[in-house]
Amino acid sequence: MSTGDNYEAAASKSATDVARFDRTSDGFVKKMHHALHVTPALVPLIVLLASIAVFGLLLGSRFFSPFALTLILQQVQIVGIVAAAQSLVILTAGIDLSVGAIAVISSVVMGQFTFRYGLPAEVAVACGLIFGTLIGTINGWLVAVMKLPPFIVTLGMWQIVLAANFLYSANETIRSQVIAAEAPLLQLLGVKFNLGGAIFTLGVVFLLVLVLVLAYVLKHTAWGRHVYAVGDDPDAAELSGVNVKKTIISVYAIAGLICAFAGWALIGRIGSVSPTSGQLLNIESITAVVIGGISLFGGRGSILGTFFGALIVGVFTLGLRLAGADAQWTYLLIGVLIIAAVAVDQWIRKVAA
Repeated sequence: MSTGDNYEAAASKSATDVARFDRTSDGFVKKMHHALHVTPALVPLIVLLASIAVFGLLLGSRFFSPFALTLILQQVQIVGIVAAAQSLVILTAGIDLSVGAIAVISSVVMGQFTFRYGLPAEVAVACGLIFGTLIGTINGWLVAVMKLPPFIVTLGMWQIVLAANFLYSANETIRSQVIAAEAPLLQLLGVKFNLGGAIFTLGVVFLLVLVLVLAYVLKHTAWGRHVYAVGDDPDAAELSGVNVKKTIISVYAIAGLICAFAGWALIGRIGSVSPTSGQLLNIESITAVVIGGISLFGGRGSILGTFFGALIVGVFTLGLRLAGADAQWTYLLIGVLIIAAVAVDQWIRKVAA
């Protein structure tokens, strides 16, 4: 018998089943690991629903009403918009400490261009949006091209923009009555409307639309996949054909534009143009991002998670205030949530590895 016949005889007796992995033995914990890794927004969503349920049971109709729940949206709209910008940056494994300062100086530019130089409000708003985008582009260029650490770049830019804000505005506030009378467009995102007993503002609508658009872009477009790839491993992304420098610059530029919109919404929220407003937006935006499950190491997370993170902060703030608790309890519980969120992220990463 030839060697070829021996091979054919042996092959005919071999197993023909396709190899497969048996996952039926996976326990609940392992399945939960997998679910949290695949859906990063799941943890903040669970925390959000649980906190709403707890405060609803404790406070009853005082908390569980259309007015109270939409009040939370009104309170977190500025933080939510800025946090959306921060999310894009952190997804690339960066960080932007200048987001709050960009929002404030963009609002100041809108106000000063309208009342100091007499420009139409439409032109002033456009100038403010362009100004915020320009600052973000400079941040991105310094990080991507000059290879400077994002923390150092944005820390320095925060100081520069903050100082320029006070120097340019001469620390003067443009009052809400003057804006309402002469340039109501500046307060556009603060316009309120009633919907089934719930009171919304156009700023809240903008936040919801922004979150949905960014969620779609990050998940279903090439640019969104590039953002995740750069955050996960920039060297591997570059070898795969991703223009890492262009992606990083675009992320910081878009973040600057979003922050400028936050500045416009800030005018609508407080009614006036104040250089001293929004001082804590930097920290608050990072807080929403971290609680929302976006990894500070980049490459993992969801913009919906950031939105849920901002809402969690709003729920705790309003719930504890209605309960008559000391304001320090809010900071204490949010601090616990931040540490817990980072711990969960590390746990999920170890499982994924």
